[in-house]
Parts: sequence; C-alpha cells; structure tokens
Amino acid sequence: MPELPEVETVRRGLNQLTLNQEITGGDVLLHRTIAYPFSVDDFVTGIQGNAIATWHRRGKYLLAELTLPLIDKGVEGQGGQLGGEIASLSSPTPPTSYLGVHLRMTGQLLWLRQDEPLHKHTRVRLFFQDGWELRFVDQRTFGQMWWVSANQAPESIITGLAKLAADPFSSEFTVEYLSEKLKNRRRPIKTALLDQSVVAGLGNIYADEALFMSGILPETMCIDLQREQIEKLRSHIIKVLETSIEAGGMTFSNFLNVKGINGNYGGVAWVYNRAGEPCRVCGTVIQRTRLAGRSSHFCLQCQR
Repeated sequence: MPELPEVETVRRGLNQLTLNQEITGGDVLLHRTIAYPFSVDDFVTGIQGNAIATWHRRGKYLLAELTLPLIDKGVEGQGGQLGGEIASLSSPTPPTSYLGVHLRMTGQLLWLRQDEPLHKHTRVRLFFQDGWELRFVDQRTFGQMWWVSANQAPESIITGLAKLAADPFSSEFTVEYLSEKLKNRRRPIKTALLDQSVVAGLGNIYADEALFMSGILPETMCIDLQREQIEKLRSHIIKVLETSIEAGGMTFSNFLNVKGINGNYGGVAWVYNRAGEPCRVCGTVIQRTRLAGRSSHFCLQCQR
C-alpha cells in the first residue's frame, strides 16, 4: 500500500497541479529518503531551476521528466499515458534530468502552500514558485526519491524499474503473456500475483479483489490454472484497477491524493478487509488466511 491505482491517482493529480512550474529549491529533512545521489546537496542542486514537464507511472514508481522552465507558462504538459513507458518523451524538449519517487508503505505526495504547518513525518520539501511546494510525508520512512541526470538511464539508477514485469494497462499484458508467466509455477496464484516480475503494480488489495472476481481461490497453484481461468484473471485485474482508479484509490490506512483527499474504493471492495462480513454476491461469510506472510480474503462459495 499504496498500489497501482493509488499511485496512478497521485500521478494524475501531479500532472494537473505541478507541470511547467520552476522548482526554486528544496529541503531534505530525512537524508535517507534520498536514494540517489548520495549527497543531499547534489539532489537539491540537481532539481533546482528545473520544471516538471510530465509525470509517468511504471508499476508503483513515479518518474518525472525535468526540463528547463518554459517561457510561456500557459503551455500545459501533456502528461504520461496510463501505464506508459517511461522512455517515451511527451515534453516539447528533451529532459534535463529525472525525478523518481516510490511511496512504499506510507508515503504521501501533497501539494501545499509553503506556509502550511509541517506534519511531523515530513521528509522532503520541493519548493515551487508562487509559494507552493510538493511535500513528501512518510510515517514509516521506507519511501525513496531519486534525482537522475539526463546522461544516465533511469533504470540504471532506479534499479527496481528494470525488474518490473508488464504493466496491466500495457499492450504487452496479454493472456499469452500471463499464461507464460504462470505456467509450471508450483506456488499459490495469490503469491505469484504479488511478484512484481509477474505483474507490475499489483499488490495485496487488488490481487484479492481480482481473484474473487475471477472465481479463483488464492491458494490455487499456478500450474493448475486453466486457460479460461487465466483469461478471466487478466480481464478482472484490469477491471478492478480501472474501478479503483475511478474511485480515487483506496484509503485503508493513510493513503491521500495530492490534495489530501481519501480514496473511495474501500466502500465497494468485494472481499479485501471484509473478513467476517457477508459476501456481496452470495452472503457467505468472507474468510481470511495468510499466504507467504500476507493476508488473503476470499469467499468459499464464489471462489473454487
């Protein structure tokens, strides 16, 4: 948490609020939040004087293209496409560098006035013109930020990017692709879906939801899945992610969008975090178990 829908919600908000505004400076309150460069001063120097041309999402990572500020502030950035490749440039000029962010468990990116009182878990502040700032708040302190110069490939520095599988919204995420990833695997399907080298961006919440919608028990072994089940699973992974994005993501513990607003998906979740409650389809009590140290929620009547 946050998972793909929450990160996508943040990306869209950032593309609405932060584009083509000069970054005038920054303040790093927790040095270990900056994963690269190793010098906090180099990080601040790298971003300063640049503007954000667009934000992309890859799995649960956010990546901003930084460029020199546009003379015409009225020109709007085009924004990254849903699940788009980070290498495709949508800005009018090549990026001068990149800003990477991973929210991890509790990270929040909030667009605030600079005179707003600091939350005690504020880790990084990026200052913009006209008294605004992008504030990185992170209670558990697992979140990370990177500044990558233009002469370096983002994947060479943000190494997790290179390990990601296909994004569910990409053309690569086909039935054949998913079948190939799952075949001959003697592990529960729920565990496989949490592997970012199988599906990028999917996490505990939406794996539970997609498996319920597909009628598949989380403990079902990958090797035992039939093609028809994989077809349903692929379709419902996409569907549940789209539904959650439309709802602004899910606020289970502390997720907020860039304006500080909760996500609304939790109110319509099929099984996640509903152990002991009746199934919305058949009324059977929702069960909860643990697989590989993670909670799994399911309905014994609707899932086989």
